Amino acid sequence: MSKPKDNPNYKVVAENRRARFDYAIESDLECGIILMGSEVKSMRTGQVNIADSYAEVKNGELWLVNSYIARYEPARQWGHEERRIRKLLISKKQMADLWNATQRQGMTLVPIVLYFNDRGIAKLKLGIAKGKKATDKRETEAKRDWQRQKQRLLKERG
Repeated sequence: MSKPKDNPNYKVVAENRRARFDYAIESDLECGIILMGSEVKSMRTGQVNIADSYAEVKNGELWLVNSYIARYEPARQWGHEERRIRKLLISKKQMADLWNATQRQGMTLVPIVLYFNDRGIAKLKLGIAKGKKATDKRETEAKRDWQRQKQRLLKERG
């Protein structure tokens, strides 16, 4: 997902940085999200958190659970619930694949990035992931530290 440089509509609203540390993400997919008007306005101001959220397949539909979108104060009369369950939009084939991954293979659906695409439409990037164990996390951290140290050494030489 590279950012179009000349497009003013593209904007990353929330990112789940912890997801890549806690989970081994095997694949990802982009899906739409059904929002109320006050939620979109609040997202444009950047008052969103998807760090504690997850997606689940229930009754043949995909839902985003425990995501936080702050109240939009000018719309207090017709506002929204901050932590309501939001419906995600994907095709039937993708839904079948996700159901198979979660129910049969024991995978988890982790939101990675919530953003407005180049047309200004809110999208969510979901990762199909497996949880890492503590040893895997330490291994990932050691690799990252080694890469950082290697870059420092190369920078000192050159």
